[in-house]
Amino acid sequence: MWTYVPFLAPLFFLSLVHADDPYRFFTWNITFGDIYPLGVPQQGILINGQFPGPDIYCNTNDNLIINVHNSLTEPFLISWNGLQQRRNSWEDGVEGTTCPIPPGQNFTYILQVKDQIGSFFYFPSLNFHKAAGGFGGIRILSRPLIPVPFSDPSGDFTVLIGDWYKTNHTALKTKLDNGKKLPFPDGILINGHASNGASFTVDQGKTYRFRVSNVGLQNSLNIRFQGHKMKLVEVEGTHTLQNTYSSLDVHVGQSYSFLVTMDQAPVDYYIVVSTRFTSNVLTTTAVLHYSNSGTRVSGPPPGGPTVQIDWSLNQARSIRTNLTASGPRPNPQGSYHYGMINTSRTIRLANSASLINGKQRYAVNSVSFIPSDTPLKLADYYKISGVFRLGSISDNPTGQKEYLDTSVMPADYRTFIEIIFENKESIIQSWHLDGHSFWVVGMDGGQWSPDSRKEYNLRDAVSRCTTQVYPKSWTAIYIALDNVGMWNVRTEFWSRRYLGQQFYLRVYTPVNSIRDEYPIPKNALLCGRAAGRHTRPL
Repeated sequence: MWTYVPFLAPLFFLSLVHADDPYRFFTWNITFGDIYPLGVPQQGILINGQFPGPDIYCNTNDNLIINVHNSLTEPFLISWNGLQQRRNSWEDGVEGTTCPIPPGQNFTYILQVKDQIGSFFYFPSLNFHKAAGGFGGIRILSRPLIPVPFSDPSGDFTVLIGDWYKTNHTALKTKLDNGKKLPFPDGILINGHASNGASFTVDQGKTYRFRVSNVGLQNSLNIRFQGHKMKLVEVEGTHTLQNTYSSLDVHVGQSYSFLVTMDQAPVDYYIVVSTRFTSNVLTTTAVLHYSNSGTRVSGPPPGGPTVQIDWSLNQARSIRTNLTASGPRPNPQGSYHYGMINTSRTIRLANSASLINGKQRYAVNSVSFIPSDTPLKLADYYKISGVFRLGSISDNPTGQKEYLDTSVMPADYRTFIEIIFENKESIIQSWHLDGHSFWVVGMDGGQWSPDSRKEYNLRDAVSRCTTQVYPKSWTAIYIALDNVGMWNVRTEFWSRRYLGQQFYLRVYTPVNSIRDEYPIPKNALLCGRAAGRHTRPL
């Protein structure tokens, strides 16, 4: 049971952000409301009455001040998928770092999109709320003086895709709490709508940018535009080689940005999204509406790939960094020569599924994560013993029978490490690390070994924050641990995360300097064993 101290008004946030950079203020009211995405009524989570929630538009280095009022009947948290929150894991919005917002109270998130560009999303992280909505898109534009490697598009669309259940999130959560697996989803949504419910109006001859995020619960999805090609330009903050695709796999938790030129006859076309690697293929559509069209979409939508793993693997390998493009700073992205840096540590992470105490659980290196009664970040800051143990998860698969623990892995600030995700199961996995981006240097089928490094891409691997791991395969990443904090490492397969397939990486420095990490915010909520403590002198 969480115990709270009274909310401290966020009157002092200006000391935590850069006064020279612009501010963007948001006020969000979180409520339950009736929604009908698959034709049946169910309880959804609305932000200012919207499902999905409103987009966040901003520029590199902007300060985001987001005041969230929790009008639900239960605690609530929002997390920011892909925002690196430099020196500021206090605002991460997951239960290991942040106290939930109690019902009837509010909390102001203080974020800066420092040195970031690109396409991301936010979502609710507690109590399986993600199955009810509460998510929305984030787009971070480059500063005006920083060149972008393509002409300004005529429009910029957010496209949120994901699998969906007709069942309320409360019933799904109860099923998981009782140790059961979830059934196969009931459908696919595009911006909160089933087939042909979403529409995008375009002008013939013009080019538009589409930012696609898979905000679903478990399924990899394929997106395609009938009669049109997609030119990939950005992946989770990295400008990419501008390869052209007929369809694109977007794995759960991932975001892509591509350009589509309206170079076809002036009629309406399907935008199609379908599940990948499933025996039962779910499909939904949206409408690409030419403004001068007199013909509505009709007939069957174009088919796409289904279970072809090699096809998807080869596509993933083709997605690479554009070394000549600028990122959020004027220097080219390729000026960071990650392939010339020696790694100081290798971590191998293996996912598994098993029954623990007769209930379905999921684990990383045999440890199935259980939340503590106090956020780990607060326990670390206040030196509260008994909340977690450093080293409670191994650097390598142990082969042990799965067990429960509040798993935290120690890591040193400013080290450069290698992580191998090993997936011996027959499902596809998707892994995310909060607070950082990493280079996806290799992926292949079978068992990883040191010889696998000979095939790594050490020149132009894409840098991103979420990567897939194919069935009975491995994926290798390089990462610079340049962000102090307590950071969630998780599967994006949400029922697996809820049932333990996650842990926290404590990136630590003994130097107590604001250059490395901001102090605890003065408006921080304090709960659990941290209740009653002080933040900082007012």
